[in-house]
Amino acid sequence: MKRLALIIAVLLFAIALPTNADAQGFLKKIGKAVKEKTTDRAKESVDNAVDNAFDAVDDVLTGKNKKKDKKKSKDSDEDDEDDAEAPASATWTCPNPDCGHKGNTGKFCDECGTKRPDNVPAEAQYEQSDFVPGAVAFFEDDLKTEQMGEFPSKWDLIDGSADVANLKGFQCIHFEPGSRIEPLMTNQKSYIPDVFTLEFDFWMNDPKTELSNCYELEFKDEQGDDVYEIRIGESYGKLEVTCRYRSTADDWRDSGGGKTWEMKKNDWSHFAMSFNKRALKIYVNNKRVINIPNCKPAARMKIHQAEWGGFHGNNNYVTNFRYAKGAMDLYDQNVTDMDAVSKAISESGKFVTNNILFVSGKADLKPESMEEIKKVAEYMKKNPNVRFEVQGHCDNQGSDKVNDPLSQQRAEAVVKALESLGVDGFNLRAVGKGSHEPVADNSTEAGRAKNRRVEFIKK
Repeated sequence: MKRLALIIAVLLFAIALPTNADAQGFLKKIGKAVKEKTTDRAKESVDNAVDNAFDAVDDVLTGKNKKKDKKKSKDSDEDDEDDAEAPASATWTCPNPDCGHKGNTGKFCDECGTKRPDNVPAEAQYEQSDFVPGAVAFFEDDLKTEQMGEFPSKWDLIDGSADVANLKGFQCIHFEPGSRIEPLMTNQKSYIPDVFTLEFDFWMNDPKTELSNCYELEFKDEQGDDVYEIRIGESYGKLEVTCRYRSTADDWRDSGGGKTWEMKKNDWSHFAMSFNKRALKIYVNNKRVINIPNCKPAARMKIHQAEWGGFHGNNNYVTNFRYAKGAMDLYDQNVTDMDAVSKAISESGKFVTNNILFVSGKADLKPESMEEIKKVAEYMKKNPNVRFEVQGHCDNQGSDKVNDPLSQQRAEAVVKALESLGVDGFNLRAVGKGSHEPVADNSTEAGRAKNRRVEFIKK
């Protein structure tokens, strides 16, 4: 009835027009626009008068004003129709670690514009990741330069067999049931520091069509004795992660048993862990799944194609490994020490950190960022003749119109903070890079977290 009343109103308006040639042309244009509007209200028209007519009739019929711009803006991420359809009780918390806004009901976060994750119930959005990658990598392997079918050059084989493969567009390590591999390091018995992070991507089959994958990470001390074992596998179509560990009280305990999470089937998933002296946190696809407060530290790690539920699973595939020094503490962010800053600059000519944080959508530094900036300032004051370009980088959430100036302002905020700590501003140049130079996949939250960074480039 509402649409019919609208059409009648527009036709009556047209009949009242003069019948000269110009009016006839105008009538044809109005008629065409009305036809387009009745089939697709959201479609843009060449005649803004029709939009005004729609809104005017709506106001008369409903007795209230409505938003006149239903088109989703590239800069604002608003979606009125999605917001209207969402039930009031279906609230969700923003997964953006720089935001965390609670009570969202629409398709996008009300505070920062982050999109609500697909296929996840709104009421389940309380599991926000606090993972921050370590600042200085001591082992990385994306396998992009490896030769297909050969054993990966940065790894060592303990049992079974493994080779380089390509799965769904990613170079990866393929290892068969029962096989064990570990990173090839200078000191093979002890290379894991007591504060570190580990990340990699792993493949999971669809259990309805293929045997399940099962992965076991065996962490050992220098003598080769088990310290903790992390298992990742399928359980009744869901992903199950468990950890058996030796506590600081020197007894064996289990964590994570019986709890399952939604599994990406026939797709890559992301594993991450953070260890700080005794605190072990485990994440899958940006959700923290295990939090152990007191665990003994390890010195080395092996990846095992493990037995799961009484049988060996299907072939396993892993890629994009990154071991790094630095991790999250139980409550506060662990700060990179000055030696790590110096080492990174001497080895690569730059220091990259994800530990400098800002208020969401602003260039205001969070208080916890100052500890990291102090370490950088300490290095710069000990090297007063070295000049640096301070680069601000964003993820791809939001438009370039917003991100480009924001990244510039954030870089300037870091420069200002360094100057306040006694660094010579003559040696500093702030540059905003926006989201134009990503170092990770922006389609995942873990990747976006890596892309939100500050780089200090030696010049």
